[in-house]
Amino acid sequence: MRVIFLGLRGFPNIQGGVETHAEHLCPLLVELGCKVDVIVRAPYQSAEFCDEWYGVYFHRLWSPKSKGLEAIIHTLLGVLYAGLVLRPDVLHIQAIGPAIMTPLARLLGMRVVVTHHGPDYDRQKWGRFAKLALQLGERFGMRFSNGRIVISEVIRGLVKRKHGCDSTLIPNGVVLPVMPDTLGAPAAFGLEPGKYVLLVSRLVPEKRHLDLISAFQNAALPGWKLAIVGASDHPDTYVRQVLDTASAAPGVVCTGLQTGLALQELYAHAGIFVLPSSHEGLPIAMLEALSYGLPVVASDIPANLEVGLPVEHYFPLGDVTALAGKLTEFAAYPLTEEVCQARRTWVSHRFDWHDIAQRTLEVYRAVVR
Repeated sequence: MRVIFLGLRGFPNIQGGVETHAEHLCPLLVELGCKVDVIVRAPYQSAEFCDEWYGVYFHRLWSPKSKGLEAIIHTLLGVLYAGLVLRPDVLHIQAIGPAIMTPLARLLGMRVVVTHHGPDYDRQKWGRFAKLALQLGERFGMRFSNGRIVISEVIRGLVKRKHGCDSTLIPNGVVLPVMPDTLGAPAAFGLEPGKYVLLVSRLVPEKRHLDLISAFQNAALPGWKLAIVGASDHPDTYVRQVLDTASAAPGVVCTGLQTGLALQELYAHAGIFVLPSSHEGLPIAMLEALSYGLPVVASDIPANLEVGLPVEHYFPLGDVTALAGKLTEFAAYPLTEEVCQARRTWVSHRFDWHDIAQRTLEVYRAVVR
């Protein structure tokens, strides 16, 4: 079965939840017997990986590096390229923005599966026109596709309520990492093992970095630091505000985008992982933190609650005082090997990529039939 992925910047080592999702899923689909092609955005895809990676084949197409235009223009070109040149058995469109091209893909005779990663029109970074386009993409993707995948129960309910469509729930997953012994990245940023709070995310408003910086200052944890890992594809006023606020706050370190061993080291040696965001689909960064055995503190939005952590791991969205209290509370608990291993086992059983790949293949087979 030939499957084409479309609607993402590319992978590996490109930040973003959709990109990480595809990076884990595509090689496993290859192992299950699919021929997987991914149409990627040329400005983002590294030449280091040429045209093939773990059996996945890349097709670079031009796109403008513009926050408002790159997804829709690249998806338009990608649908035409897939429909007129590659002719897959299944075109798998990722996210509701690119899904606006679903009717065109159907007109070109392709079977289309759309994965709904979350209501992106709720993100703070989008203006009115962009929000309308995303809502239209959701409508077209859910109503005109041959198959619909959602990554959380919250999104499945939204799709049923707004569009009257059934969908298949297949969550994001994790791969249990090998725990690195090296300390290169923490040492480079002046971070002591077990004594820093970690947030890994893009620098976008809905991740609420400013809430976390304020809470960390209020918590006043002796000897602790806060590490903010991530960057922005389109630097703007919010990014400058985060960087300026962090530079003025004692103990706060912004590392920029980190990948590979450096990111693994930052996860493995952290003391607490925090996700204070106002919008998520099903947060891969939280699952990755749990795969390293880290204690997690998260805002109480539905997507974070769906991960299923005990209630003490959550705080009310936007409540800086409550978040500071959680940091103080969790910093006082010693990290033991037994507790870390229990978290790793729990998350690996609940969110297994191999199971996710098999269930995705079943959706493809149903669509082809």
